[in-house]
Amino acid sequence: MITPDVEFDHRRTDRLVIRRFGSGDASSFAAYRSDPTVARYQGWETPFTESQARVFVDGLGAAHPDTPGEWFQFAIAEAATGVHVGDVAAGVDADDPRLVAVGITLARSAQGQGYGAEALAGLLDYLFLERCKHRVTAECDTRNAPSSVLLERLGIRREAHHLRSAWYKGEWTDEYVYAVLASEWTHRRSLPGAPSR
Repeated sequence: MITPDVEFDHRRTDRLVIRRFGSGDASSFAAYRSDPTVARYQGWETPFTESQARVFVDGLGAAHPDTPGEWFQFAIAEAATGVHVGDVAAGVDADDPRLVAVGITLARSAQGQGYGAEALAGLLDYLFLERCKHRVTAECDTRNAPSSVLLERLGIRREAHHLRSAWYKGEWTDEYVYAVLASEWTHRRSLPGAPSR
């Protein structure tokens, strides 16, 4: 039986800390969610106010990762500075909690530095190595080339191209579906040149 990870506080990678959101993150969270470039292929509208951010962050206070049927948002911060630069999320399937969907958002100032790959690899390590998940999936708009490149760089397999499958910000959009199995991820982690932990 899978139970929520009530003990979760944070995990470290080489340059980042993946941690719970705190009340001090509301301003930075609102700032990058309000950036039209960051929000272009995401599910929220801009501007994203500090009031909305506070409600969101406060709501996470009583939540725990790996809760079946729920998404959990993890803050990403630079280990050296403590600066909050984005978030990763994991949504656990309600019917079979061995299945998880993931997503990632980075502030524009943090993009292009390899943080996305490092944070997502850290999340996958947590899901597969600590929480014993079987399969992780991710979806992205086919026009979102940076997300596709990131997922493929990590060795996550593109399994499907869904045509006009999502009504999104006033238009039908195409989506790619990506997936990786625990066995694939642990094998990839054992190879030379695997992404930073």
